[in-house]
Amino acid sequence: MTLAQPVDLDLVWRQQSRRVLATLIRLLRDFDLAEEALHDAFLAAAQKWPVEGMPENPGAWLVSAGRFKALDRLRRRKRFDAAQVDLLAMEAEDVVADDGDLPDDRLRLMFTCCHPVLLPEAQVALTLREVCGLTTEEIARAFLVRTPTLAQRIVRAKMRIKEAGLPYEIPSSAELPARLDSVLRVIYLVFNEGYSAYSGETITRVELSSEAIRLGRMVAQLLPDGEVLGLLGLMLLNEARRASRQTADGDVVLLADQDRTLWDRDMIAEGRGLVERAFASRQVGPYALQGAIAAVHTAAPTAAETDWTEIVGLYGVLQRAAPSPIVQLNRAIAISMVRGPEVALPMVQALLDTGDLADYHLAHVAEAVLLHQLGQRDAAVAAYGRALQICRQEPERRLLLKRLAELDAEAAGDR
Repeated sequence: MTLAQPVDLDLVWRQQSRRVLATLIRLLRDFDLAEEALHDAFLAAAQKWPVEGMPENPGAWLVSAGRFKALDRLRRRKRFDAAQVDLLAMEAEDVVADDGDLPDDRLRLMFTCCHPVLLPEAQVALTLREVCGLTTEEIARAFLVRTPTLAQRIVRAKMRIKEAGLPYEIPSSAELPARLDSVLRVIYLVFNEGYSAYSGETITRVELSSEAIRLGRMVAQLLPDGEVLGLLGLMLLNEARRASRQTADGDVVLLADQDRTLWDRDMIAEGRGLVERAFASRQVGPYALQGAIAAVHTAAPTAAETDWTEIVGLYGVLQRAAPSPIVQLNRAIAISMVRGPEVALPMVQALLDTGDLADYHLAHVAEAVLLHQLGQRDAAVAAYGRALQICRQEPERRLLLKRLAELDAEAAGDR
């Protein structure tokens, strides 16, 4: 023990809670019991660490404390067989010592959450909740469903895992490919929430994007196929621009205005190398294609030198490989850079007319920008207003308000 050491439990929670939970779930074979044990362990830490000092290995201490608390809970519950509790205790006895090494069970848990016996939407929701620590409300927003509906989805997934007796283990090499799509989808969703938070006071949530990259690296070590490499490359290429994406005051800096000297060139080199390996594998899918688009952006010394023709072509391939309204929107924006706003605006408005992107504020922003470029100021103001009604991220809301103020000033200057 290290005595008289200041204890920042919030920091320990952010750094250790998901890893500790994953190990407790493996040891106790019960999600709810493990979550209770996690909170019991942190409560014990809050009582002991300020007096005794923080352990050298706080994660292992928390696992050990949580395990003992959980076993005590089980022994007090008459419906549990005493022999079963003793068996759990013996099986867990040699797994961790108070100051020993703590195995990282998060990837193991992730594959359990993404088991094919679960519905795809349940796989993603459960992994985001248990492995990554997103709240039920955050996940519900990401899925555009009501919070109670999402909560029930998670509860049913936990029950299904328990009823089916699913093992908490990484699949064999033969089983990995069938389980991979859900795992990659989850990693990508986590990264996106970290790269551009849905709501709140900040643009990014670095703990989530870092976690997604960490998980991506672990999966790449297990199965370095094209899409795994492509996704990891895509995340690194986007993460490399983090330092340039906001001002010191937390305001948004758009890609065209970013200081490219702040971009992490080592991360870009690694990301580009991974995307090149993905294409060389001839297993090119949506993640590798998006990685290639990100690589084109990072290759341009200035915004004006961006190869938009190449980006349009890549979006065309991506639309055929994984069609979606978001891909169509991004392709339309790229087309505006090559052929002008008069060509792109009808494409964006057609997407909005279908209703698929009605709740996506960036689609309304794209319409507003194109309308303004074409001199349709009043229509641009209305489009920005629609975007402002939907947007929940404070830095982006400030940017939209700034754009509206600029249009008002422009109109006043014309009078």
